[in-house]
Amino acid sequence: MSASRFTGGVELATGIGLRSPHYAHILSEKPTVDWFEIISENYMVEGGRPLEVLDMILEQYRVVQHGVGLYPGNAGGIDRDHLKRLKRLVKRTNTPWISDHLCWGSIDGSMSHDLLPIPFTFEAVRKTAENLRMTQDFLEVPLAVENVSSYGDFNGNEMTEWEFLAEVSELADVGILLDVNNIYVSSINNGFDPLEYVNFVPPERVAQIHIAGHSRYERFIIDTHDHPVIDPVWKLYERAIERCGTVATLLEWDGKIPSFEEVWTEARKSETWRESALAKKADHAAA
Repeated sequence: MSASRFTGGVELATGIGLRSPHYAHILSEKPTVDWFEIISENYMVEGGRPLEVLDMILEQYRVVQHGVGLYPGNAGGIDRDHLKRLKRLVKRTNTPWISDHLCWGSIDGSMSHDLLPIPFTFEAVRKTAENLRMTQDFLEVPLAVENVSSYGDFNGNEMTEWEFLAEVSELADVGILLDVNNIYVSSINNGFDPLEYVNFVPPERVAQIHIAGHSRYERFIIDTHDHPVIDPVWKLYERAIERCGTVATLLEWDGKIPSFEEVWTEARKSETWRESALAKKADHAAA
């Protein structure tokens, strides 16, 4: 909701991901939703049903692009063909900002099709920031980077994940897409305090927040986006809002997708947590 140069001056409230099981409901019922997030790569095509639906959605709703294939942590740089196709979609959607993950995913032309964590080193900060600066300049739209879920640590890390995120975003001069579920997942898997993470992130750079559910297994919890948001994640969200203000919030639900109404009801729970966070912030200011 708060506007900044990292959101292109646009204020947005609560949104959900645009997913194919909900196409028919959205087009026929025209529900009141502030905005939809799309996975960019699903629409970086020459034609077909996805673009046909997207164009109908764009007639009525604000759409924000979120990517899974930029891989700014790649040592070999950014794929220029990917950037050209991405920019064509940016012009089609008029997205106020674009986001992707702080990760790497390909080497020597081979694609992992996964969001692989970057070693938290000063050299990786430099190279990743260089890739992000070039990307933002090429796309001509504000860029935000998202913290990914992780399931282990590199022995050669020279800083914490939250320090790495802050250093990269500062050096590249990009925004942050703060995924509080990913913070929680990584904190359980890797044994750190998630509140320390949220409290360290530079609030003025946070353009957007993701909330989601996850799955718990014997040794790890996995970022599956196929369950409702749990209370510890909502509490991290509340703290993030208390620090960052009323940032655009997006519920991710990508597996075992229920009805549109169930997803939208879950997303709108964020409004109650935002009100609580802002009340706490006001109380602290008055104290």
